[in-house]
Amino acid sequence: MLRLGRREFGPHEPVIMAIVNRTPDSFYDQGATFRDEPALARVEQAVAEGAAIIDIGGVKAGPGEEVTAEEEARRTVGFVAEVRRRHPEVVISVDTWRADVGEAVCEAGADVLNDAWGGVDPGLAEVAAKYGAGLVCTHAGGVEPRTRPHRVAYEDVMADILRVTVGLAERAAALGVRRDGIMIDPGHDFGKNTRHSLEATRRLGEMTETGWPVLVSLSNKDFVGETLDRPVKERLLGTLATTAVSAWLGARVYRVHEVAETRQVLDMVASIAGHRAPAVARRGLA
Repeated sequence: MLRLGRREFGPHEPVIMAIVNRTPDSFYDQGATFRDEPALARVEQAVAEGAAIIDIGGVKAGPGEEVTAEEEARRTVGFVAEVRRRHPEVVISVDTWRADVGEAVCEAGADVLNDAWGGVDPGLAEVAAKYGAGLVCTHAGGVEPRTRPHRVAYEDVMADILRVTVGLAERAAALGVRRDGIMIDPGHDFGKNTRHSLEATRRLGEMTETGWPVLVSLSNKDFVGETLDRPVKERLLGTLATTAVSAWLGARVYRVHEVAETRQVLDMVASIAGHRAPAVARRGLA
């Protein structure tokens, strides 16, 4: 069972986490949801299309202009409070690596702390424990936040992913984070080259076999772009193919830009796997 905020998700229930960037320079939407009105409209659309989690980020993942903790909080805390007011049942996640920002957004109503940088601030797990929040434990290859990998190498990339993510998850549980609120994330692109991310996808079953719910953040990433030689706005098909493989291998949570398309892919895989009945069944019955 996965329990996040007021929601409980069954063992075969795929969960969509919709990305809402509160940044002026995000790699995908280039600041389209930096202002409150379009960001709130994005939340409404994502919920209507089937997202159970809204993931709010105040700092773009890649290199760029410095964003202080104070500025990150300014971009996210009030917005979290407004989303909480408008959508009492939705699960609110905040993408941050900073414990002080994590505390501020939890005070405002956040349910999950999405630590995409692999526990670089060990205090973030303590904040999750204090507030009863969920926590995403990610493999980032030990790199500093907002830096790109350079000639990164692993003897066995999945062995390293398992060592780091399971270690972070067990530490979080020992600190008091609810075990049913902890997820592990292989961290596609983070501290990895394209071949590493492809191998992480191919071997994702090794993560799901640990028993920890697996979150994948695949949407329009560079490993998809390099694999198919496609720019950011032409990566949807590659993203959905990777999503289908990840679903077949047991991933539980999908952090995405395109909610409706992801929902169809996940429903189709679930039906093939026998976990979901077809929406209609007329063929051959009349």
